[in-house]
Amino acid sequence: MPAPSDAHEAIRERAIAGGFDAVAFARAAPQPEAADRLAAYLAQGHHGDMVWMETSAARRADPTQLWDAARSIIVLGLNYAPHSNPLDILERRERGAISVYAQGADYHDVVKKRLKALAGWMVQTFGGDVKVFVDTAPVMEKPLAQLAGLGWQGKHTNLVSREFGSWLFLGAIFTTLELAPETAHEDNCGTCRNCLDICPTNAFPAPYQLDARRCISYLTIENKGHIAPEFRTAIGNRIYGCDDCLAVCPWNKFAQTAHEIAFAPRPELANPRLADLAALDDASFREIFRASPIKRIGRDRFVRNVLIAIGNSGDVALSNTAKFLLNDPSPLVRAMAVWALKQLLSEKEFSQLAHHHAGGETDPDVANEWVSAQRSGLKSSASI
Repeated sequence: MPAPSDAHEAIRERAIAGGFDAVAFARAAPQPEAADRLAAYLAQGHHGDMVWMETSAARRADPTQLWDAARSIIVLGLNYAPHSNPLDILERRERGAISVYAQGADYHDVVKKRLKALAGWMVQTFGGDVKVFVDTAPVMEKPLAQLAGLGWQGKHTNLVSREFGSWLFLGAIFTTLELAPETAHEDNCGTCRNCLDICPTNAFPAPYQLDARRCISYLTIENKGHIAPEFRTAIGNRIYGCDDCLAVCPWNKFAQTAHEIAFAPRPELANPRLADLAALDDASFREIFRASPIKRIGRDRFVRNVLIAIGNSGDVALSNTAKFLLNDPSPLVRAMAVWALKQLLSEKEFSQLAHHHAGGETDPDVANEWVSAQRSGLKSSASI
C-alpha cells in the first residue's frame, strides 16, 4: 500500500529516537548480484557445515520469497564500537579474547526489542503489515544495507559505514508499505588490504570472499567438533570469535564509542582469566552466560576453545588446569586438554602423562590426539 508522503522521514526520526544509530530504506525485490555471490560461495563450500545457508539460499537472495507481501525494507543499524582496541588483549596470553559483540548483552534481544517497538508504531501510525528480522532468519542484511545506502560490504565481507566503521549490528523491518528506496552505497575500500592481511588463518582467498572453514569466528563458534590442528596455534587466545579484520579497518577512525549500555563489556568478559574459564562446569557456564550469545555454543565447545588458548599461552602453570580436564566427561574437552599439555610440557613430562592416561582412553578421537601428540614429540626429538 502507498505510504503517506511524510512516512519516510517520520520513520527515520522515530528510529533514531528509539535508539537506532542508522536507518536506510530499500525496495523488497530480488538481489541478483547478491544471489550470484551467494551461489559461488556455496558452490566453493566456503560455508562449511552451515547447511542452513544452502537450504535457505533462494529466500536469502529474494526477500519476496521470504514474504511475498513485502514491498519495502527498512534496514537499521545499532553502533557497538568498543572503547578500546580489541587487539590489545591478544598480547595477554593468560587471558581469553572474546569478540567485542559478545562481551555485553545478546544483541539479538536488544535489537529485536527495538525493531518490534518501531514496527508497532509504524502499523499504528501508517497502517500496513510488518515483520522484523535480526540475524536468525534467511535475510542477507549486509547486501540489503548496502542497497539501502547504509554502508558497503568491505573486503572482509562485513558492512563498513562512513560513520561507524565496521561496528554496526543490523536488523530489518519488512513492510507492505511502499516507501521510497534510497541510493545504494558505493564501495570505498580502495586499495586497502588491512583486513585481508591481518587474518591469522588466511581465511580470505580473495578480496570480498571469505572461506568460513578457515575463519576463527566460524571455528570457535559454528564448528561443533574438533578444530583442525593446522588452525590451533593461529587461534592464539581467541576463545569466542575474532575481531582482527574488523579492528584494522581505517574507517573505524570515524566511529564513536557505543552509547548503548547493554553493549558495555561485562567486567568478567572483557579480559577473563583462562584458568577461571576452564574451571566452568555446565551449570556455572549457563549462569555466567545466561544473557550472552556465548551461551548457544554450550560449555564443552567453549572450554575446547579455552584449552586451545591455554596451549598457546606458554604459561606452564596452566598445565595443572589442563591436566584436571583430562578426566572431563566431554571427549571434545579431553582431546584439547591433551593438545594443550603437549604445547606446555617438556617431552619427558608429556610422555609420563601419556603413560598414565592414553591407554585408558575410550573415545577414538581423544585416543588419536594422544597418538598424534606422541608422534610429534618423537619427530621433534629426532630432529634434535
